[in-house]
Amino acid sequence: MADEPLHYGEDYHFIPATSVASGVGVSVLPDLYCHTIQIVNICLVGRPDDRAFVLVDAGMPGSADDIVSVVEDRFGSGSRPQAIVLTHGHFDHVGAIVELVKHWNVPVYAHPAELPYLTGKASYPEPDASVEGGFIAKISPFFPNEPIQLGNRVQPLPADGTVPHLPEFRWIHTPGHTPGHISLFRPRDAALIAGDAFVTVRQDSLYKVLTQQIEISGPPRYYTIDWRAARESVRKLAALFPSVAITGHGAPVAGKELREGLTKLARDFDRIATPDYGKYVH
Repeated sequence: MADEPLHYGEDYHFIPATSVASGVGVSVLPDLYCHTIQIVNICLVGRPDDRAFVLVDAGMPGSADDIVSVVEDRFGSGSRPQAIVLTHGHFDHVGAIVELVKHWNVPVYAHPAELPYLTGKASYPEPDASVEGGFIAKISPFFPNEPIQLGNRVQPLPADGTVPHLPEFRWIHTPGHTPGHISLFRPRDAALIAGDAFVTVRQDSLYKVLTQQIEISGPPRYYTIDWRAARESVRKLAALFPSVAITGHGAPVAGKELREGLTKLARDFDRIATPDYGKYVH
């Protein structure tokens, strides 16, 4: 049987939103690099001198050439990751995945509960334009929401919590924002790649998104469908006492700022993060 052609949902299109951090890369640790694509972060895990690395998440629609350039600038011309790991399948985290998989011919890994959205079987619940929040929530119905089709290129992450090609990391199920959302954690130095389990910018505020004002916040409101699960996921991550965190949106944070901000978010999640109203708020 012929493989299903890889493709995006029919509603995928370029989103003209760009923050002041777009195009900026930060070496958070020698083997942990965060690069902002418009309003979302990708992460490269691996030292530049050994050329063995993994890409976490795949940016905004239309960003494949930018991501390839970022990778080659860091790891050398013609380099490619050993795999792509997805924290979840929202459009701003898989926006360039089809082109990247075709270009590099590498496997993709995601949580089993996220696979329906990555293999054409199910659309995410509609974003909540009615949720308490700013301008971005209001325009969220215009964001791509249909499933993409990665066919047999996407595989479930190992059930034992290991991460292919990243032996020091383990994946942690952090649902709430999506059913199969994951975060990646390295016990040795308490480095955390959080995805959108929490973020460091108020993602519902257009001004704060564009200016990238740091504020340790809950997951983006307009796309979060289970606030109880989201609260438990934040508490799970706070209990790890991460030393440094790269989140899906906003600048990386470390040390006291991270520790105090994440502890406060976990303690006061309902007040800080959970919206007062919205169709997914119970």
